[in-house]
Amino acid sequence: MKILYGVQATGNGHITRARAMHKALSQQGSQVDYLFSGRQRQDLFDMEAFGDFACHPGLTFVTASGAIQPIATYRQNRIGTLLRDIKELDLSPYDLILTDFEPISAWAAHRQKKTAIAIGHQYAFDHTIPKRGNNPLSALFMRHFTPATLRLGLHWHHFNQPILPPIADTHQQELTVIPNKILVYLGFEDTESVIAYLRPFQEHQFFIYAPISAAQDRGNIQLRPLSRSGFQEDLASCNGVISNAGFELASEAIHLGKKLLVKPLKGQMEQLSNAAALEQLTLGMTMDSLDNIVLQHWLKDFQGKRIIYPSVPAALAQWLAQGQWQRSDSLDKELIKPLWEQVQSADIANVA
Repeated sequence: MKILYGVQATGNGHITRARAMHKALSQQGSQVDYLFSGRQRQDLFDMEAFGDFACHPGLTFVTASGAIQPIATYRQNRIGTLLRDIKELDLSPYDLILTDFEPISAWAAHRQKKTAIAIGHQYAFDHTIPKRGNNPLSALFMRHFTPATLRLGLHWHHFNQPILPPIADTHQQELTVIPNKILVYLGFEDTESVIAYLRPFQEHQFFIYAPISAAQDRGNIQLRPLSRSGFQEDLASCNGVISNAGFELASEAIHLGKKLLVKPLKGQMEQLSNAAALEQLTLGMTMDSLDNIVLQHWLKDFQGKRIIYPSVPAALAQWLAQGQWQRSDSLDKELIKPLWEQVQSADIANVA
């Protein structure tokens, strides 16, 4: 089976999911070409697994100081280029289109009447899950940004809805946890502001990943350049994670039992809703700003919960390779229920 896999590249979480799916699809013998949009090719890193992938401007958003900038976002996106890329993308060589919130592959499939299966966290918002900051415009955007024949949502809990567990692509070996080591990835914040925020907590070592060229040692602040392998090692050995409220990193942290403190991106419904879900499930703490009081409480008192999720990529890849997506009755019986039954956590293991 030949597949085109479109991946939204504005955030690293989509790419992380694609890496996990790439391994699983390869094991099933599927031939996969990749299309990334939303970020310049030179800004992508650790992309060797995807071979000779295509890269397009797509659509993205501009942020500053932890908030979306609507006017700058409008000015940066080139709708004419997007429409041209959709029109010119030839899908005739492919048996199936996969999309992780990537609009060019999704709309090209819609236009050429090709089967498209959407896999990602955003598709969980089709269902009744915790939502915050929702409004008619954001709901319309989430529903129509990437049209697909079948939309498979991912979340930390099933919420009695037909959604899948998360794809948690973590370090393969469990490392010794260092109690005072905290991993920090606040990609939407100013790095120097984050350093100033964390520096007073001298009893902890903060490993901050940022777009820098080389590692820097600043006392209790350890700056690290973006690297998937280095990040996974630090995630495996840390005691806690401070991040924005993206889905994939939180999934990996929960899978490893790390304590979580998240700062959702202002104006971004998905991140605001993720923060609400973490609070409801008592899987993490949240903050609206770089709040020293919240951080002190989290460092001292909060304890992480571990939920061990099954290999969703392996099950998905097998389900796709066997063509079960063509059977209307196979999704719940063959995919959703068996995966949730494998989740190792008493409070969410059973599907109602």
